[in-house]
Amino acid sequence: MPQVSDAPSPGTPPEVLASISCPDRQETVFGAIDFFDGLPLPDTVTRSYDTLDLLRGIEAFLNCVPGASMAAMRRGLRSVGVDSHTIGYTAPRCTSAPVVLTGNTETTYGMTFLALDQEGPTVIEAPGNSLCVVNDMWQRYVTDMGIAGPDRGKGGKYLFLPPGHEGDVPDGYHVVRPATYGSWVLLRALGGTESLLTARIYPLSAAADPPEQRFVNWAEADFNTVHANDFSFFEEIDGIVQTEPPDSLDPERAGQLAALGIVRGKPFRPDDRMRSILDTAARTASGIVRSLAFKPRDPGFFYYPGSSWKTPFPSRSYEFLSPEGARLLDSRAVFYYFAAAASPAMVTAAVGAGSQYAYTAEDSTGEWLDGARSYTLTLPKGIPAKNFWAVNVYDPQTRSLLRTDQPYPSVNSLGEGVRAEANGDTIVHFGPTAPEGREANWVRTVPGKGWFVLLRLYGPLESWYDQSWRPGEIEPV
Repeated sequence: MPQVSDAPSPGTPPEVLASISCPDRQETVFGAIDFFDGLPLPDTVTRSYDTLDLLRGIEAFLNCVPGASMAAMRRGLRSVGVDSHTIGYTAPRCTSAPVVLTGNTETTYGMTFLALDQEGPTVIEAPGNSLCVVNDMWQRYVTDMGIAGPDRGKGGKYLFLPPGHEGDVPDGYHVVRPATYGSWVLLRALGGTESLLTARIYPLSAAADPPEQRFVNWAEADFNTVHANDFSFFEEIDGIVQTEPPDSLDPERAGQLAALGIVRGKPFRPDDRMRSILDTAARTASGIVRSLAFKPRDPGFFYYPGSSWKTPFPSRSYEFLSPEGARLLDSRAVFYYFAAAASPAMVTAAVGAGSQYAYTAEDSTGEWLDGARSYTLTLPKGIPAKNFWAVNVYDPQTRSLLRTDQPYPSVNSLGEGVRAEANGDTIVHFGPTAPEGREANWVRTVPGKGWFVLLRLYGPLESWYDQSWRPGEIEPV
């Protein structure tokens, strides 16, 4: 027989009652909230929902930047004539005219967007000796093509199937199944423009007789591919939600958006109150992510103790996961606010292959880089780059290449006239005027504007990974 007894009655201590109770007034960062014996008074109800909507708006912004970036990129490319039948490219290389997140001036880009809902199964013929990556409309990794892909840089045919496709799949293709109808295709041909122009994209239905490939050179075009930092950010997100499969976004983020009125199949029509709150949320969140990027509190962002050089992949995971499997939300928000395209190849520590990056917006004293002042950056001899290295300068507002009368705001090992000192060190100069005799090693800056710099190493060598080589800090002159 079971033993049955009455529990003791120790009483509830006052400190326990205090911890589970609600005082009649609470002071919060959003103002005071008032209660009658735990029941919210009318002004508190209004303030509570305003606060909740603002917080959800901020979190939705930080978590959905990858999608908004894809929406803006597709819109921008379409504005210069790049559709699902056309490949946009940069010849000979990208200038500072396009507003595109941390683009570089050294490699030949190609870009397009798939439209599997309109075209059905689609074929991409990747150029040989290339580094190509495909991300879906939430900027999640889909596949590599080229050197890091299954064709291993020999060139190959990739067949992209729409979500839910159940038809026959022909042989002879590397088959890819994205979670969204739209996907961003980034082509980087190491053989330059001639190699990139061998790429092809066409519907599977036209595989027997593919149409002539169309290309648009946007290297010097002035157009915008960067998402908004105001209410229209949420309109950009709504555009993706309305056109992509409802299960293409994880339930957590889909729930955040649904709480704001962004639901597939329903019009997004916030009233004046909600529109104002979401505008504030976007502007607040954009300020927060800038703090996360330029003044991170996570020590994992920093390459070296006492240095300002930071990594865009502090987790060393293209999925922004900690070793324990937790999503590093700050890391994800920072990366996609300042850059685009993530793949395993970008974070794999492969000596002599791929690329590595370091950025800073501070000088050696911890002050922000000022376009009215002059600075130097010393890259010690033995720069660990098998292929080439580059130092690019960016506008902190647009996170795009800094616009001056220099179309290529960069000093790099491919640049004509760039030279090292007698001891083998390379000194890069920054400022509104060039130092005499060092023009090729100089990047112009703009008085009244800040700037930040990105060091790129293509084919990084062992001395980068073991940190036996490190860049100097940026020194005021």
